[in-house]
Amino acid sequence: MADRNYTLSDFDYALPPELIAQQPAAERSGSRLLDGRRPPPVDRVFRELPALLDARDLLVFNDTRVIKARLFGNKDSGGSVELLVERLLPGTQEVWAHLRASKSPKPGSRIRLGDADERFGAELLGRCGPEDSLFHLRFDGDPLALLERHGHVPLPPYITHADTTEDASRYQTVFADKPGAVAAPTASLHFDAALLARLPCPRASVTLHVGAGTFQPVRSENLDEHRMHSECFELPQATVDAVAACHARGGRVVAVGTTSLRALESGALGGTLQAGAAETALFIRPGFRFQVVDALVTNFHLPKSTLMMLVSAFAGYEHMRALYAHAVAQRYRFFSYGDAMWLERSASEPLKCRT
Repeated sequence: MADRNYTLSDFDYALPPELIAQQPAAERSGSRLLDGRRPPPVDRVFRELPALLDARDLLVFNDTRVIKARLFGNKDSGGSVELLVERLLPGTQEVWAHLRASKSPKPGSRIRLGDADERFGAELLGRCGPEDSLFHLRFDGDPLALLERHGHVPLPPYITHADTTEDASRYQTVFADKPGAVAAPTASLHFDAALLARLPCPRASVTLHVGAGTFQPVRSENLDEHRMHSECFELPQATVDAVAACHARGGRVVAVGTTSLRALESGALGGTLQAGAAETALFIRPGFRFQVVDALVTNFHLPKSTLMMLVSAFAGYEHMRALYAHAVAQRYRFFSYGDAMWLERSASEPLKCRT
């Protein structure tokens, strides 16, 4: 349990800007892996991960697929607009999106999107989402097909170059399946086909479509005032069964990425892990009682972010402070295209229940 009331400043740390990775490693599994299960930390290479696993373990991946969610265009008045699609509304031509313009268009107005030599239209239906922060639009065609043809890879705001053909491949996992994410489940970017073939344990999957809210800053020192963005997730019955079998044989459930962890822990909020599709706005911070996940593979996260709070809740606040200090001192590469770390749940936080 949390031994004090944490504030936003407790999750800050100094990061030299040059450690923010602007390009992926030459080889996916050639990135570095900080083995932070217990002190002292061990500096490894990601392709060593299979040797750290046991046949009884279970790796749970997020099989979402990043869509080309960023679009550029113009209003009928001629003013430029930038659109970042946040959510596809199933079975429709409608989307929820973030929209940037010098002046927001009004409901009923039209915008033209895509490159100058080939455009498609969209109608603004109104505002939507939390505090009407998003725009509800209807595209003149299938949104997924139009985004694939006209859209750009939605690179995070701290990556400064325009998206390239390399980003279209590398900002996507090798097993990406279900389209809908506007940010990659970055811990999974380190896995390539050769590494997957060497895993000594079974695999399972969840689907959580990562939203742009994953980069949303926490604006209040009082964490009780922060409201998480909501994301869609789906937990298959086969994964629920695989988790139960893993724990029954004495193995560890290893979440690959914070998105996999949030999906699993969201599915267990009722006391037992349940299959199904739902929305989650779960805010994991010190004091949270984990129910499912034993170990975590994750990238390094932004200062003062909810993901820094999540890993601190999982592995222990002081332990994470020490690991991040080590990573900075050893010049690890940070954030989406950066290196990874390997964590186990703090022994002071036993699992609340087993499935």
